[in-house]
Amino acid sequence: MTVSSAPPTPPARVLIVAGSDSSGGAGIQADIKTVTMLGGYAMTAITALTAQNTLGVTAVETMSADMVADQIRACLDDIGADAVKTGMIGSAAQIRVLAAALDAYADRHGAALPLIVDPVMIATSGAALMQEETLAALTGTLLPRAAVVTPNAPELARLTGMAADSEEDVAAAARALSERHGIAVLAKGGHLPGPEVVDLLVQPGADLCRWAAPRLPGGEFHGTGCTLASGVAAGLAAGLPLAAASARARAFVRAAIAAAPGLGGGSTPLAHEAVDLSALQG
Repeated sequence: MTVSSAPPTPPARVLIVAGSDSSGGAGIQADIKTVTMLGGYAMTAITALTAQNTLGVTAVETMSADMVADQIRACLDDIGADAVKTGMIGSAAQIRVLAAALDAYADRHGAALPLIVDPVMIATSGAALMQEETLAALTGTLLPRAAVVTPNAPELARLTGMAADSEEDVAAAARALSERHGIAVLAKGGHLPGPEVVDLLVQPGADLCRWAAPRLPGGEFHGTGCTLASGVAAGLAAGLPLAAASARARAFVRAAIAAAPGLGGGSTPLAHEAVDLSALQG
């Protein structure tokens, strides 16, 4: 007697459009680890190759916009997606082809994909990763299509031209950015001084969400922003509300920091693989 079984439920699909980190701590590599650990299926369109490690970025080679477009189409035309997450963008042309692909997908399927934008502008080492032309395309073309943008304090200051030196500054700048583009803003507080790390979620027409937790010891960490944004993307792709996806992503980042093995001589990579998912709390 043959017993039939229902096919397995397919995982939530996340297309990641970002740069590669040769050392595995940030960028595409951190994105894949995060989405996979949180039960999603990760696909990638690589925007740039970097030679980097925990000490810094020594070389960057930007992919052509045509190659980025080909990678995006290859994923969306066959496997499809439930969310798209962006990280390091190498050129304004790359943003334009991504926007065109998102619009075409929305036209075919009758709904826009949730877009999570991590506006990667400066590496942990201080290396500049986004030029002014690319920034203009980001703010004018990509942000209006986003479900949520995840800037740290320096990125928020650059996006708004406002101060972001305190929690009050960050809240005001995040609200201004949210109102300007009609999008949610998950503002990361790790760059602000103090014994606590405070993250703020501003959503149009909703109350402010505030998360505060003691700053974890260990100095500088590598890939926290990529990991947080990819965690949010995995949550949205799986159907979680934005606040719940953000809370789970924060908990994942903190657990990966706490388990960090101390590799390298600079900013420490996270231990994505060591996170106990059953212990995650928002």
